[in-house]
Amino acid sequence: MEPTPGRVKRLVARVMLRLSRKNLIEPSKSWTCGRDCNLERHRRIRQRYTSKPIRRLDGFHRSLLMIPTNIKRPRNVDVPRAAAILYGDWGTSKAYVIGLAFAVAGYASFWLIAAMCVLTALVGINYMIICRLYPDGGGVYASVRHRSEVISIVGAFLLIADYLVTAAISALSAFQYLGVPHPEKFAAASILIIGLLNLLGPKQTGGLAFLVSLPTALVVIILGLFSLPHLGQAFAHLQPLHGTFAQNWAGFVGIVLALSGVEAIANATGVMKLDPGSTDEHPSVIKTSTPAILMVMIEVCLFTALLGLAMHALSGLQIVNGDVNAPGAQGVRDYMLRYMGQVFVGGTLGPVLGHAFGFVVSIVFAMLLLSAVNTAIVDLIMIQFLMSRDREVPAIFHRLNKWGVPSAGMLLATVAPMLLVLLVKDMAGLADLYAVGVVGAIATNLGATATDRKLPIKSWERTLMFATFVVMAAIEMSLLIDKPNARYFAVTILAVGLILRGLVLERRMKKEALPEKVPLESVPAKPAVAPSQSVMAAESILCAIRGTGRTLDFALREARETGRRLYLLFVREQAFMTNQDAKRKWQEDPEASTVFGEAKQKAADHLPLFCYAVSPSAAETIVDVAATLGASRVILGAPQRGALMKLLRGNVIREVSNSLPEEIDLLVYA
Repeated sequence: MEPTPGRVKRLVARVMLRLSRKNLIEPSKSWTCGRDCNLERHRRIRQRYTSKPIRRLDGFHRSLLMIPTNIKRPRNVDVPRAAAILYGDWGTSKAYVIGLAFAVAGYASFWLIAAMCVLTALVGINYMIICRLYPDGGGVYASVRHRSEVISIVGAFLLIADYLVTAAISALSAFQYLGVPHPEKFAAASILIIGLLNLLGPKQTGGLAFLVSLPTALVVIILGLFSLPHLGQAFAHLQPLHGTFAQNWAGFVGIVLALSGVEAIANATGVMKLDPGSTDEHPSVIKTSTPAILMVMIEVCLFTALLGLAMHALSGLQIVNGDVNAPGAQGVRDYMLRYMGQVFVGGTLGPVLGHAFGFVVSIVFAMLLLSAVNTAIVDLIMIQFLMSRDREVPAIFHRLNKWGVPSAGMLLATVAPMLLVLLVKDMAGLADLYAVGVVGAIATNLGATATDRKLPIKSWERTLMFATFVVMAAIEMSLLIDKPNARYFAVTILAVGLILRGLVLERRMKKEALPEKVPLESVPAKPAVAPSQSVMAAESILCAIRGTGRTLDFALREARETGRRLYLLFVREQAFMTNQDAKRKWQEDPEASTVFGEAKQKAADHLPLFCYAVSPSAAETIVDVAATLGASRVILGAPQRGALMKLLRGNVIREVSNSLPEEIDLLVYA
């Protein structure tokens, strides 16, 4: 086809870029042209897609083409990121459990800490089995639902109660380690900021948690090494447990904290990388979930026991009104590791370095605790979204903002922990609200899995899981008896949740009871016309749009003047997805309907074909659809985002550039 003068004028403005494997741009081959567009040509060592069109198109008629892209949540969580999810909760236990244990049992607290480590190991081993059995999500809500919806709902609301307290207690502990005045106010402000960041849908939180966990693990190892010379004195100060079995059991139950991370990693199996040889139809994530749980379990159990024992080497610790005072330092219960760092490192390297190391301990554990706040908020949003999608709670909890995040779920996940930390203000008070939810959720998951005879579980695994369930159930009963505040809090959350579920069921029953409306005139639907091979084989243009601005006008003009078929793709980027989202039609999306309607009016006689997809990654979907259609060109509009938004949301153009096959041109309209 002979190019028109207008087309030649625009083609002069395009930039031909050769990207190496590291995506390095050769400046000698690039030109700019102001408000026109840049053309990027990509060369890949390996191609991920074929340029031949794949027949998976249906519903074609005139200006409408719906393309099912079989979008699923990407499985991109590897072992380090999965371990970071768990370490963000289990790793924080050392920050406050050691001090709380001493406040309960004094110089006999090591035995309680050791028992806590054994329980952590048992839970970890059992959740390795659960992650193997449920590679698409093994949290209590997902794994128990096939047996009993009611039990899964109860477990989910218990988990919500736990996540609310986890966010509050982690934020408060972070600022108590930093030693700021009125730490509850700083904690509430940090929860608000983290919640607002989640409103924008920040990505790669697992990667950020991994980066935070690295210095924390390093500091723990250093502190453990400096503690080794003091173990002799620790054994000398170590005392046997006092009191009756019931009293010691109550003390042990009082320090059962920071277990909810194991539910978070079980929920994350649906986005973990598949094992070699497994498929989406027959998934397996054993090589990701098992090493992640195992390495965190070993670190947490080993160093929590070591540091808990080393704490006994500190002389002069006194329990005063539930807090712990040390010589020259008052109220060290909530920042015991910082005090240990000052004493142990200062005794070896001098007071200056001791105080410096204590400051480093405060910083890294504060960052890890704030990472745990983010994990709790994300999990809260996720579980509310899933329950709303299953029509167990009101639909408002799965209504998404333009960044694909449920605004109502984010609001609840942020406001409730803020109120908790402002009202309670004390670590012991928040700990008094804790554990009923997570212990109940874990016990429910273990009990339902251990008694399910249809699951392929070995005899020793089933026996161990059932024994752990019995222990967790006993702890739950003790918590309900000994912690009235935790009981009231969990029951209140459960009651509110069940009331919301009842309202949803009542509304659903009323809708189903209404008589169906009979149309006055029935018009038989015309059968869909299959797209001809010539239409699919011809060179086509794919334009990804989110509005009806200049990018759309340019794509329509380009298609009209070149005579190419134009596909308009609208991607609803959504961080949280269910199977219902993958089946959604663009007619059910008001924004997509408006955009496609205006595009149809602008197109006049050269009507485009409409594509719609819901996906957690717009870039992956654009590349997938372009390769499916065999498009020769992809048009994207230049993003109007600031530096902060690019950091939080990522750069779609760069992601498309890194994945697009070499035979497809990328045009960026500026």
